[in-house]
Amino acid sequence: MKITDIRSVVVGNPWKNWIFVIVETDEGLTGFGEATGGLATQPTVAQIEEVKHLAIGRDPRNIHEIWNFLYFSGFLNVTAAMSGIEMACWDILGKSLGVPVYTLLGGKVRDRVRVYANGWYSGDRTPEGFAQKAKEVVDTGYTALKFDPFGTAYMNLSRDETREVQSLVGAVREAVGPSVDILIEAHDRFSVGAAIEIGNWLADYEVTWFETPVLSNDVPALVEVAKRVPVRVIAGERMTELHDFAEFLAANVTDVINPEPLRTGGIFRSIQIAALARAHHAEVAFHNAESPLKTMVALQICAVTPNIFIQECFDDYLEPWTEDVLSGYLRVQDGYLEMPDAPGLGVELNEDEARKHPYGKSNFLRMFEPGWERRDVAEN
Repeated sequence: MKITDIRSVVVGNPWKNWIFVIVETDEGLTGFGEATGGLATQPTVAQIEEVKHLAIGRDPRNIHEIWNFLYFSGFLNVTAAMSGIEMACWDILGKSLGVPVYTLLGGKVRDRVRVYANGWYSGDRTPEGFAQKAKEVVDTGYTALKFDPFGTAYMNLSRDETREVQSLVGAVREAVGPSVDILIEAHDRFSVGAAIEIGNWLADYEVTWFETPVLSNDVPALVEVAKRVPVRVIAGERMTELHDFAEFLAANVTDVINPEPLRTGGIFRSIQIAALARAHHAEVAFHNAESPLKTMVALQICAVTPNIFIQECFDDYLEPWTEDVLSGYLRVQDGYLEMPDAPGLGVELNEDEARKHPYGKSNFLRMFEPGWERRDVAEN
């Protein structure tokens, strides 16, 4: 079997253009991967186009050979394009043998994984608005939810902003009760001093973690904050190399990390990072803010990874046409996702439907613009 073509399909999801990688073979098998970026679409599409000739003609089942060739050809640089190609090759290998990807990785250690909801906070930026939406999430069966309450703040919170954020977090805690996990996302925005101050009063609301309070590829800053706050500090979604995670874990200041498989090189690299975490008595909560295809990728990884803490999921809060574009993905039931049993990744892309939702130049969340947390986006 040989790869005959690699191409991308962009789907204009309103707050983040999805980038799908399609790997075609001379035996008619097609694999699907994802290379979605947060604030970059066209550069990633160009990456795919630029490197595809390095993989065309190779056997897609030789996944490590292809990955390492791309890694060395790119001068030891991990890209989303590489990750998407790697995922698509795993999809082909699973389909060729009629088994899920996790079977190829040694078989599953769990039948389901607990997930937390993200993308749910689309109401008014008021305590009442946040509380109402949070209660709706819990009423559907979720036992954990994440949100960024910090609005447009950067580096520090003013006194008024602090009171506003405290009222939002407090309203959510009161709405969901004491048993639900509340995960607070900061999106890398604060100084070390501000992060320490915020992390200390967040403890009053019994939050499960404080995510990326400072620039999350600045490991010394992360360690300083984690040492001086009583709540768990997690990070990892901006890290790309194994040594980045090793450095953070070696400080022994956290017991959970959240790698992003698209940044780290795909499925197998994610499993290696989970092994690093296990060596430091830590668990993993894979970052997942892309399409349902990426959720299914995460499930393949979670299936074979013993030290999973929880899994992120946006899928209940996507556009109603998502199921027309992607078929086969699993839905959250009572706060859990079951492990898939379909061959490969278990998802198919309908390109005719995808074309109905083209790339949009404004399909991005501008994190420091008013309304971003409600998924308000400009017109294309």
